[in-house]
Amino acid sequence: MTCCIFVLMKTIPFYKYQGTGNDFIIIDNRQHIFDKNSTHKIEKLCDRKFGIGADGLMLLENHDQLDFTMVYYNADGNESTMCGNGGRCLVHFAQHLGIVQDKASFEAIDGIHHAHLYANGEVSLQMSNVSSLQVFDGHVFTNTGSPHHVQLTDNVEHTDVVSQGRHLRNTLYGKEGANINFVEPQGGNLFKVRTYERGVEDETLSCGTGVTAVALAMHHTQQTDDHQVQLRTPGGDLKVKYQPTPGGYKDIWLTGAATQVFKGEVLI
Repeated sequence: MTCCIFVLMKTIPFYKYQGTGNDFIIIDNRQHIFDKNSTHKIEKLCDRKFGIGADGLMLLENHDQLDFTMVYYNADGNESTMCGNGGRCLVHFAQHLGIVQDKASFEAIDGIHHAHLYANGEVSLQMSNVSSLQVFDGHVFTNTGSPHHVQLTDNVEHTDVVSQGRHLRNTLYGKEGANINFVEPQGGNLFKVRTYERGVEDETLSCGTGVTAVALAMHHTQQTDDHQVQLRTPGGDLKVKYQPTPGGYKDIWLTGAATQVFKGEVLI
């Protein structure tokens, strides 16, 4: 006797977004259409050969008091800490759905965030306050919603971000890891940045919490006196403004473009 096993599959809509080259799969999960417990499924969807392809996957879900809830997964399928560019893209998506207009408030894994949307396509996202930065010989460590290592380099264009980033991510920060940012000052308040991201385990074209960490680290170590910093990443330019506090920073805003690339349906 031959036994047949049928696996039920369904088609769900998704949207592809990018914020300065940091790209995401976004799903409207207010009706609980997506199984959040399948790490393998999320990893496969983010795979650039066998899935849609993205640096991460986000779910927009209901919230009792705010506009929505943000749930973020790295490309390895594991739920992750805050993603700044992802948050900006999700705010843009919420506007597309008609949930918000020019302002938004939502909850992410690191707390409540506020955002402003502008007619030119840019989104400003208020990041969590930073209470401390640790300065070491050769680098700064801080947490801007995700853990970040910030390291100056003489020539960021020729830095081997993948091999050096992977080495530092694993040897200095162990299993939990940290994102590794390489920074080259360009004069004034402009800095070039390249980032190796944990969870993606590769260089990404941009990292929102990463450029936020860079901006604060550059001010903290007196590389700039300005309270607004411009960050040039391989995927585009971002701005970070902030107010110093004793030992840290508050009123931190990350600003840059967020773009819907395409929408489609996927069989899961």
